Amino acid sequence: MQNAAKPIPAGPAQVPPQGAADQPDHSRRDFLTLATGAMTVVGVAAFVWPFINSMNPASDVLALSTTEVDLAPLKLGQALTVVWRGSPVFIRHRTPDEITAAAAVNLAELRDPETDAARVKKPQWLVMVGVCTHLGCVPLGQAPGDPKGEYGGWFCPCHGSQYDTAGRIRKGPAPQNLVIPPYVFETDTLIKIG
Repeated sequence: MQNAAKPIPAGPAQVPPQGAADQPDHSRRDFLTLATGAMTVVGVAAFVWPFINSMNPASDVLALSTTEVDLAPLKLGQALTVVWRGSPVFIRHRTPDEITAAAAVNLAELRDPETDAARVKKPQWLVMVGVCTHLGCVPLGQAPGDPKGEYGGWFCPCHGSQYDTAGRIRKGPAPQNLVIPPYVFETDTLIKIG
């Protein structure tokens, strides 16, 4: 007699119990996703930064972007010319007569109406870019022997533009007043242009 194997009756499939080891680890997957994303951002930033940094102005350009000027040596009525961004800047220590003359001007007479008070931060100090607004010439009037025109300010010999003691156009072809650069008083006698 042979021992025959008895078939096992078919029944419902046996499913192993679900334990903690069989469940997916969501917290670990989330951490890996965040870490991968963060490293990608850091890598892209490290790659791109040299290109962005190369667009910044060079150190020699930044050095020219501001100019500090000590006004203490300038006596009443004297003028000084400094260079800012490659352009001359006229600084004049105005006399009380020049201040009075500039303040007394009727704005209706001006081609480019602007009060004297709007052009200065302190009445005795006039700071402006010394470039004629007609064709870019440098007006005369800074040196004691220079012609100052009919209005006691500056005279552009190229085409005859004349500016008053506030740097406003009064006669000639120039369309606008001399430009006032951005500047601040660091102390009573030290200004920073730019």
